[in-house]
Amino acid sequence: MKLALKILTLFLISEGFSYSQSGAFQIVRLKYNGGSDWYNGQSEEVNLLKYIAQHTNIKTDAEYKFVDLSSGNIFSYPFLFMTGHGNIVFSESEARKLRTYLENGGFLYVDDDYGLDKAFRREIKKVFPEKELVELPFNYGLYHCVYDFNNGPPKIHKHDGKPAQGFGIFVNKRLVLYYTYESNPSDGWDDPDVHNDPPEKREEALKFGTNLAVWVLSN
Repeated sequence: MKLALKILTLFLISEGFSYSQSGAFQIVRLKYNGGSDWYNGQSEEVNLLKYIAQHTNIKTDAEYKFVDLSSGNIFSYPFLFMTGHGNIVFSESEARKLRTYLENGGFLYVDDDYGLDKAFRREIKKVFPEKELVELPFNYGLYHCVYDFNNGPPKIHKHDGKPAQGFGIFVNKRLVLYYTYESNPSDGWDDPDVHNDPPEKREEALKFGTNLAVWVLSN
């Protein structure tokens, strides 16, 4: 582990950057309307959080948990994760709620699990009509804060065979939303028998997820 990460994780723990009743870091699934399978792959966050706890000094709460965008208190959770294969629909009130959340310290990671892209790009415009998804350069800190990803997000699944891409939305220079397309790291976090990915691909995906968590906690 890099020395900088050791210092960082000790700082995070000492300063109380922990977000569950047990005083540990969580990643919470975002439930949304529209019909897509927002709930798929429920071992993903669990396995990633276990990996983070094993390979860093960050204490994690490795359980699957979701919050409903329409009725739940998303403001209780600083790291939300959203995925699926199909349609998304944000109401006007949900879009305002999500914007308020992101503008006030919250973070959302969205992973296209194949088929989510068109709906996500349409609906995120309801949240930030004045902003564009911007592809992050390969030298951006998220790609190097723990493990080096010199070509941006890893290509875990073939999908349409296009290069993996990572996009962001910034508020006051802070990355508040990160979106992976043609990459699908979260499938690499799943249990080994779900997708039968080679061990090196799963390891690559878990390392990338570790970068993402550390970047969010430290920025």
